[in-house]
Amino acid sequence: MAENSVASQDTYNYKVVRQFAIMTIVWGIVGMSVGFYIAAELAWPWLNFDIPYITFSRLRPLHTNAVVFAFGGSALFATSYYVVQRTCHVRLFAGRLAAFTFWGWQAVIVLAAVTLPLGITSTKEYAELEWPIDILITVVWVSYAIVFFGTLYKRKVSHIYVANWFYGAFIITIAMLHIFNNLAVPVSMWKSYSAYAGVQDAMVQWWYGHNAVGFFLTAGFLGMMYYFVPKQAERPVYSYRLSIVHFWALLFTYIWAGPHHLHYTALPDWTQSLGMVMSLILLAPSWGGMINGIMTLSGAWEKLRSDPILRFMIVSISFYGMSTFEGPMMAIKTVNALSHYTDWTIGHVHSGALGWVAMITMGCMYYLIPRLFGRKLYSIKLVEVHFWVATIGVVLYAVAMWVSGIMQGLMWRAVNADGTLTYSFVESVQAMHPYYVTRWLGGTLFLTGMLIMAYNIFRTVVSSEPARVNDAIPAPH
Repeated sequence: MAENSVASQDTYNYKVVRQFAIMTIVWGIVGMSVGFYIAAELAWPWLNFDIPYITFSRLRPLHTNAVVFAFGGSALFATSYYVVQRTCHVRLFAGRLAAFTFWGWQAVIVLAAVTLPLGITSTKEYAELEWPIDILITVVWVSYAIVFFGTLYKRKVSHIYVANWFYGAFIITIAMLHIFNNLAVPVSMWKSYSAYAGVQDAMVQWWYGHNAVGFFLTAGFLGMMYYFVPKQAERPVYSYRLSIVHFWALLFTYIWAGPHHLHYTALPDWTQSLGMVMSLILLAPSWGGMINGIMTLSGAWEKLRSDPILRFMIVSISFYGMSTFEGPMMAIKTVNALSHYTDWTIGHVHSGALGWVAMITMGCMYYLIPRLFGRKLYSIKLVEVHFWVATIGVVLYAVAMWVSGIMQGLMWRAVNADGTLTYSFVESVQAMHPYYVTRWLGGTLFLTGMLIMAYNIFRTVVSSEPARVNDAIPAPH
């Protein structure tokens, strides 16, 4: 076992993978803590204490950036660097450049944590960071692409495993989205104005915004699914042919779906309809991927009884299936007339973000970190506790927002016989309060699960007990 670990460490660059994996846990706690606080502010507004830096409007973009780009981004860096080395049988290309991507990405996150509470923002959803930080992101991302594709180029096997296709598509598409959405004219060190105006600005923003979900939070994490689920289940991918169909169908469909965020706006009707149609088509590849992930357990379903890490992964894929059914349904114009601008959208986003993205990340980190450090996982029982706490938290959060959102939509559109509104806006806000408290409770449980995970991982890393032969990092093939 010791010899295998040493051989593997010499063959592969695990230092940068370990760094990103640990920061995934750290930024997960930070981002979810901010989410916990702003959820409390929505239920009890006095919690902002009239301090501008901690108002919802300042902390909300900090929360989204921290959970998407700090937590999710670090997980993507860690897993992609690990998977591309393992599947290509070569050491990571340009080790110093890989190290730069770690420190550069952390610098981006710290700059976001400083500027956003100060109110320094471009105001664009998921793209709030101002132009100097955008340039740094571009430099880091190009470096990331060089490292990843350089490793693929020097691979020792001819085949490129499907997980690498998903990671590669995510890297290329996010680069394109980031550059074109953030084209701007700087007017000072920390202020710029978009190169686009009016409805064009909205269209480019939601082409970016939805595909940040589609490629950052879906394609990259599907790369995780296609590597780590078969590894943890000790089964081959259910259908490799389906995985390739899933890849190309998802790639060509997702990029068109952004206009469904702009129904009933100044966007031309044909563009709105195109976004709706492509969103509906998107259901097919999304569910193809979900079926492929879950059916990988064929012949090994009993593992779900005893393996909470695998349970994290399979439940996350189930949430992926549910949220990718809900999204196309909400893109239908008649449904969107009820759901738009309501908490239903928040419930949809978080069933995907917490149920799919966060839970697949947690499962992958539980698999990966013990192997990276050559240690036995401290407590499987704590993983079990974490799983149930997190699952209950997601369900409370999503259901509260679904109920609140549908109620909002119905109250806002209710009219009396004479055409006047049945309810004032304030009455709808009052009716939402108990659901906001429930949402905060669900978020509290989810954050608690993250803290349990952090303790478990910390005890694993500092443990002096080496892994068993089965758990150690396997020698290169």
